[in-house]
Amino acid sequence: MTHQPEPHLPGILAIDAGNSKTDVALIGTDGSVLGSARGGGFHPATTGADAAVAGLAPLVEEAAAAAGITGWTGPLTGHVSACLANADLPVEEEALRVALETHPWGAGNTVVNDTFGLLRAGTDSPRGVAVVCGAGINCVGLLPDGRTARFPALGKLTGDWGGGWGLAGASMWHAVRAEDGRGGPTGLAAAIAEHFGLPSTGAVAEAVHLGHLPSARLHEIVRVLFAVAGTGDATALSLIDRQADEITRLAVVALRRLELLDTPTPLVLGGGVLASRQPLLLDNLTARLTAAAPLAEPRIVVAPPVLGAALLGLDHLRAGPDAQERVRKAYDPARPVAA
Repeated sequence: MTHQPEPHLPGILAIDAGNSKTDVALIGTDGSVLGSARGGGFHPATTGADAAVAGLAPLVEEAAAAAGITGWTGPLTGHVSACLANADLPVEEEALRVALETHPWGAGNTVVNDTFGLLRAGTDSPRGVAVVCGAGINCVGLLPDGRTARFPALGKLTGDWGGGWGLAGASMWHAVRAEDGRGGPTGLAAAIAEHFGLPSTGAVAEAVHLGHLPSARLHEIVRVLFAVAGTGDATALSLIDRQADEITRLAVVALRRLELLDTPTPLVLGGGVLASRQPLLLDNLTARLTAAAPLAEPRIVVAPPVLGAALLGLDHLRAGPDAQERVRKAYDPARPVAA
């Protein structure tokens, strides 16, 4: 049976598009998950906004089919709530929102950087600061009156360091230099080579350069880094210390910009590096936050990031607390946990 939604159709299309994966979900106004789909990464900086958004179409159709909706001719939902990676600047958010308008998915469209989705997933109101440390690193803050604190998050060009790629790259840098004599000794060299089954980290670098080893696998080095740090390796420990320092700096600056340093404030932490709850990182981070932002309330969110997009969409439709609690239970039965 074919269903053709009208523009007033209740519900939202929640989209969380990250560097490595994309989740799409149809959410009813009561917070129920009607249908969902998962696909690959979202890279508008490489493909362009129009092509990147067009690439979401099969996932939207899959989620709609899971909800029993096929062959629609008008807007699929009342609103599209999209939390997108690589939407680091307001101008990029607007370009992606315009691209969404060309597809019959929602009567309205909202696009924000995916770190805002993390913030909303970890708070019960639009107030707080979030730091994501996954493939990359970013931070945003938000007040109920709409004021925000954010960073360009364009990598080295804008002073960023860390996340999985940053940690992996720094680990390789130290490991190769340890092998060839330019740097001091570190257990990272042997551990990385062993992890990839190659004779040296120089061989790992060569394999990536020649395309014999997918560059995406370098992210696996983060696990190696923590394992080596657990043996007391000074170089590995220094990288983890630097990561804790970077996360703290981002959080403190955002809290200061929003005049929240002297007020108890949720500090939402997420992304794969933080969600893995490595004690060497979290203990270091907690100590730094206690000294620099003692009233911050750190909490780790491990729920799928699409939860944040769903909650932001329900906010837009002014759905009540029952709807928010229902969608939270669907994606995050344990709720955020203290760091």
